[in-house]
Amino acid sequence: MLNLVVIMGRLTSQPELKTTQNGVSVLPFTVAVNRQYGEQQTDFIPCVAWRNTAEFITKYFGKGQSIVIQGSLQQRDFEDKQGNKRTAYEVVVSTADFCGKKENADEQAQKLDNEVDTSEFEEISLAEQDLPF
Repeated sequence: MLNLVVIMGRLTSQPELKTTQNGVSVLPFTVAVNRQYGEQQTDFIPCVAWRNTAEFITKYFGKGQSIVIQGSLQQRDFEDKQGNKRTAYEVVVSTADFCGKKENADEQAQKLDNEVDTSEFEEISLAEQDLPF
Protein backbone atom coordinates (compact mmCIF):
# COMPACT_ATOMS: atom_id res chain seq x y z
CA MET A 1 0.00 0.00 0.00
CA LEU A 2 1.13 3.52 -0.69
CA ASN A 3 0.11 6.80 0.90
CA LEU A 4 2.09 9.53 -0.87
CA VAL A 5 1.01 13.11 -1.50
CA VAL A 6 3.01 15.67 -3.49
CA ILE A 7 1.68 19.22 -3.63
CA MET A 8 2.98 22.39 -5.27
CA GLY A 9 1.26 25.61 -4.33
CA ARG A 10 1.51 28.79 -2.28
CA LEU A 11 1.40 29.32 1.47
CA THR A 12 -1.82 31.08 2.43
CA SER A 13 -0.36 32.77 5.52
CA GLN A 14 2.91 33.52 7.26
CA PRO A 15 4.11 30.28 8.95
CA GLU A 16 3.89 30.43 12.75
CA LEU A 17 5.89 27.73 14.54
CA LYS A 18 4.28 26.26 17.64
CA THR A 19 5.62 23.94 20.32
CA THR A 20 3.82 21.05 21.97
CA GLN A 21 3.81 20.62 25.75
CA ASN A 22 6.68 18.16 25.26
CA GLY A 23 8.76 20.77 23.41
CA VAL A 24 8.26 19.35 19.90
CA SER A 25 8.09 21.90 17.05
CA VAL A 26 4.89 21.77 15.01
CA LEU A 27 3.67 23.91 12.12
CA PRO A 28 0.08 23.75 10.90
CA PHE A 29 -0.33 25.60 7.59
CA THR A 30 -2.41 25.68 4.42
CA VAL A 31 -1.26 25.45 0.81
CA ALA A 32 -3.37 26.94 -2.00
CA VAL A 33 -3.25 24.70 -5.09
CA ASN A 34 -4.77 25.59 -8.45
CA ARG A 35 -6.61 22.83 -10.26
CA GLN A 36 -5.21 21.95 -13.68
CA TYR A 37 -8.47 21.36 -15.51
CA GLY A 38 -11.69 23.19 -16.32
CA GLU A 39 -12.31 26.70 -15.06
CA GLN A 40 -9.73 27.91 -12.59
CA GLN A 41 -10.46 26.74 -9.08
CA THR A 42 -8.25 26.66 -6.02
CA ASP A 43 -8.10 24.01 -3.33
CA PHE A 44 -6.84 24.88 0.14
CA ILE A 45 -4.96 21.88 1.51
CA PRO A 46 -4.39 21.70 5.28
CA CYS A 47 -0.90 20.49 6.18
CA VAL A 48 1.15 19.91 9.31
CA ALA A 49 4.93 19.67 9.62
CA TRP A 50 6.86 18.46 12.66
CA ARG A 51 10.31 19.03 14.17
CA ASN A 52 13.09 20.03 11.72
CA THR A 53 10.74 20.21 8.75
CA ALA A 54 8.49 22.63 10.64
CA GLU A 55 11.47 24.77 11.61
CA PHE A 56 12.81 24.75 8.02
CA ILE A 57 9.50 25.93 6.55
CA THR A 58 9.10 28.63 9.20
CA LYS A 59 12.61 29.92 8.58
CA TYR A 60 12.72 29.95 4.78
CA PHE A 61 9.13 30.40 3.55
CA GLY A 62 6.63 33.21 3.82
CA LYS A 63 3.04 34.02 2.94
CA GLY A 64 2.37 33.68 -0.80
CA GLN A 65 5.65 31.90 -1.50
CA SER A 66 5.65 28.81 -3.72
CA ILE A 67 6.43 25.53 -1.98
CA VAL A 68 6.58 21.86 -2.90
CA ILE A 69 5.76 19.42 -0.15
CA GLN A 70 5.77 15.66 0.07
CA GLY A 71 4.04 13.67 2.75
CA SER A 72 1.12 11.40 3.52
CA LEU A 73 -2.60 11.96 3.92
CA GLN A 74 -3.83 11.45 7.47
CA GLN A 75 -7.36 11.31 8.89
CA ARG A 76 -8.16 12.53 12.40
CA ASP A 77 -11.44 12.00 14.23
CA PHE A 78 -12.40 14.44 16.98
CA GLU A 79 -15.35 15.98 18.80
CA ASP A 80 -16.21 19.64 18.34
CA LYS A 81 -17.31 21.96 21.17
CA GLN A 82 -20.93 20.82 20.77
CA GLY A 83 -19.93 17.15 21.11
CA ASN A 84 -20.44 16.33 17.44
CA LYS A 85 -18.09 13.79 15.88
CA ARG A 86 -15.96 15.34 13.14
CA THR A 87 -13.30 14.12 10.74
CA ALA A 88 -10.35 16.15 9.50
CA TYR A 89 -7.90 15.33 6.73
CA GLU A 90 -4.44 16.83 6.47
CA VAL A 91 -1.12 16.22 4.76
CA VAL A 92 1.60 15.24 7.23
CA VAL A 93 4.69 16.77 5.60
CA SER A 94 7.90 14.76 5.39
CA THR A 95 9.85 17.12 3.09
CA ALA A 96 9.51 20.66 1.79
CA ASP A 97 11.36 22.23 -1.13
CA PHE A 98 11.67 25.54 -2.93
CA CYS A 99 10.05 26.12 -6.31
CA GLY A 100 9.09 29.04 -8.46
CA LYS A 101 11.17 31.53 -10.40
CA LYS A 102 14.92 31.00 -10.59
CA GLU A 103 15.60 34.43 -9.07
CA ASN A 104 13.67 33.43 -5.93
CA ALA A 105 15.50 30.10 -5.75
CA ASP A 106 18.85 31.89 -6.12
CA GLU A 107 17.93 34.26 -3.27
CA GLN A 108 16.96 31.33 -1.05
CA ALA A 109 20.18 29.45 -1.94
CA GLN A 110 22.25 32.55 -1.14
CA LYS A 111 20.48 32.87 2.20
CA LEU A 112 21.33 29.23 2.96
CA ASP A 113 24.96 29.67 1.81
CA ASN A 114 25.44 32.66 4.10
CA GLU A 115 24.44 30.57 7.11
CA VAL A 116 26.87 27.69 6.51
CA ASP A 117 30.18 28.06 8.37
CA THR A 118 32.85 26.42 6.20
CA SER A 119 35.81 27.47 8.37
CA GLU A 120 36.01 24.02 9.96
CA PHE A 121 36.03 22.14 6.64
CA GLU A 122 39.30 20.76 5.35
CA GLU A 123 40.04 20.31 1.65
CA ILE A 124 40.84 16.72 0.73
CA SER A 125 42.96 16.04 -2.32
CA LEU A 126 42.94 12.61 -3.89
CA ALA A 127 45.50 11.28 -6.30
CA GLU A 128 44.11 9.48 -9.36
CA GLN A 129 45.26 6.13 -8.01
CA ASP A 130 43.15 6.70 -4.82
CA LEU A 131 39.88 6.81 -6.78
CA PRO A 132 37.83 3.58 -6.54
CA PHE A 133 36.85 3.62 -10.23
